[in-house]
Amino acid sequence: MRLIASYIIGLIFGVGISISGMANPAKVLNFFDVAGTWDPSLIFVMGGAVVVTFIGYRFVLKRPAPMLEQKFQLPTRRDLDLPLIGGSAVFGIGWGIAGFCPGGALPALGTGKSEVFIFVAALLAGIFAVNIMNRMRQTRSATA
Repeated sequence: MRLIASYIIGLIFGVGISISGMANPAKVLNFFDVAGTWDPSLIFVMGGAVVVTFIGYRFVLKRPAPMLEQKFQLPTRRDLDLPLIGGSAVFGIGWGIAGFCPGGALPALGTGKSEVFIFVAALLAGIFAVNIMNRMRQTRSATA
């Protein structure tokens, strides 16, 4: 059941990303180009997502537990640390350079365009590199 729910949720997300234009790097880059060919239409996409999320969380978190899990898995930390700020900066810079965010790139894989595959490969390489660096740091601190 969890696999079917994951598939349906991913399908809805991918269709929404595609319809909204978030999988189109030209549209995303034009959104960021406020001094040039600015396209403000993605403000409505992002605003709509924030409103739906805000309302959805109010309903969902009133439940005693999620439908397909034992408990809610919500972040407990509220502090701003260097990994959070650095990761956010790298994410934003990468989005501004490539025109893709991970959520928009995965549905765009269906276009078969090489730049999407290159972006996703770089994304995965970055994830693996950070995981390796974190393991090395943990190993170093455990032996010290």
